[in-house]
Amino acid sequence: MTDSFNSFCYHHPRREAVVRCPVCQRFFCRECVTEHEDRMLCSNCLAGLSGKAMPADRYWHQQLLVGMQGLSAFLFLWYLFFLLGQMLLAIPHSFHEGTIWQSEWWRKP
Repeated sequence: MTDSFNSFCYHHPRREAVVRCPVCQRFFCRECVTEHEDRMLCSNCLAGLSGKAMPADRYWHQQLLVGMQGLSAFLFLWYLFFLLGQMLLAIPHSFHEGTIWQSEWWRKP
């Protein structure tokens, strides 16, 4: 027998493996396997046996969605930094030069 006692889950590296998939020969934890026809199979192998693998057009749809989310996050952060720059430009020059602190405007009662 191999090192099945010291194996960890393929999807969850911190969890101890309890079963080895007979199709792909990988170790999995309790949450990653399903019993099918008296055999414990991982979700990928079970999808392959049932013929319900993800269609290619849906895969590209998901990839496009992830790309659009990344692009919108980038544009949002860019706009946030743009607004921050506009706020810094709106601060008076006397504040930038330090002359505002040399005048005694804050000591007047």
